[in-house]
Amino acid sequence: MRALMRLAMRSSAGVVVCAIAGGALSQESRVQLVDGPGKDKASQCAACHSLDYIQMNAGFLDKAGWTASINKMINAFGAPIPKEDIDVIATYLAEHYGKGASK
Repeated sequence: MRALMRLAMRSSAGVVVCAIAGGALSQESRVQLVDGPGKDKASQCAACHSLDYIQMNAGFLDKAGWTASINKMINAFGAPIPKEDIDVIATYLAEHYGKGASK
């Protein structure tokens, strides 16, 4: 009986923690990528990570840098991005989130 009570208390605490964390996360704004050719392909990045990473790197990478980053995601982390999409995504990111891109 005591074991059951302890389990119930732990479960209740877990639910409370999850509810609090869920409330904090629900207040975060969702990143919206800039419209343009290649946006649909660049949205594939969200399959593995938040699109916040794109905004965090905005202004630092040129097309070569974005291409290298995409290739790293594919080769090192197994990102499910078709090879034929690499140039489209890198071009989109360089135009909208690259060095010297207008914000």
